Amino acid sequence: MKPRERPSVSPGLRRKIEELIQAQGGGYNEEIVVDVIENALKLLKDVKHRGDARVIQTTLRELRYAFRVFAPYSEQRKITIFGSARTRPGTSEYRLAVETGRLAAEAGFMIITGAGPGIMQAGHEGAGPEMSFGVSIRLPWEPSANPVIDKDSKHIAFKYFFTRKLTFLRHSDAIVLFPGGFGTLDEGFEALTLMQTGKSRLMPLVLLEKPGGTYWTMWQAQVRDHLLRSELISNEDLNLFQIAETAEQAIKMVQRFYRNYHSTRYVRDLTVLRLQHTPTASSIAALNEDFRDIITGEPVRVTGPTPEELEDGDHVGLPRISFGFNRRNYGRLRLLIDTVNGL
Repeated sequence: MKPRERPSVSPGLRRKIEELIQAQGGGYNEEIVVDVIENALKLLKDVKHRGDARVIQTTLRELRYAFRVFAPYSEQRKITIFGSARTRPGTSEYRLAVETGRLAAEAGFMIITGAGPGIMQAGHEGAGPEMSFGVSIRLPWEPSANPVIDKDSKHIAFKYFFTRKLTFLRHSDAIVLFPGGFGTLDEGFEALTLMQTGKSRLMPLVLLEKPGGTYWTMWQAQVRDHLLRSELISNEDLNLFQIAETAEQAIKMVQRFYRNYHSTRYVRDLTVLRLQHTPTASSIAALNEDFRDIITGEPVRVTGPTPEELEDGDHVGLPRISFGFNRRNYGRLRLLIDTVNGL
């Protein structure tokens, strides 16, 4: 059952809201802004506790500002680097993070980190401030961001972890995780959970450690021995991450993911994959045969842009394939994308 909702505002009040928007000069997504204002007015009756209202207020402010900061760079691919704030300069992990940031920037990727010290600062040092975003959390023992990004206009300081993590995943095209503590593991597991459940777009998630290191190999062993063996996850979920031992390997893994695949859009019952190159008829037949277990309804076929994509101007110049995906086996969908990249 859906939660009971208070009636929408009266037609007269809605007209006043629309007039207010026009008095502001109008702008993007006016119908959505009307709904936001209507829901804000419902706070007057629905939310009594001031602290609860402040959560809503701060969330809206933080996300609005973050989207504004990222908007000019929306067409540029970005890699988020997660890792420990306690990693000291001069260590092999720190140098590896510097190298990862440098190679990513050279390959055309911008870098997003949590803007703190350790691995985060190393990633920024490698990429340079012009190719970096800082998405920090306000903590009493970290009064400012690392010196590489602190004064940059691409640094955003958040009050809430959940708005910060949403910003990371919303704007990332890939994630590279270095060894870290609770925070790093939390961010890695959240990314895996959201991809596993279809609440985030699929992207490369690379676990990177120094050659001969055991942090991620031991983590993977725990996942296999305790989660997979106990059937708490599926074997296909292991497709959602990869392990690398060098910065070069990590960046190549990211580049391979976008060799042919561009992006995904869900349109009603169709899953649309935008590509760089159109698959051959024999390749389409092979996809339908090899992935028939996740195809429901429409088979894989080459298509043009959907009416919704045309209306939004959503990468209409790219070739694409579409099919009915069961919206459940995202590890298998990741494998399908890898197959398309290898055609």
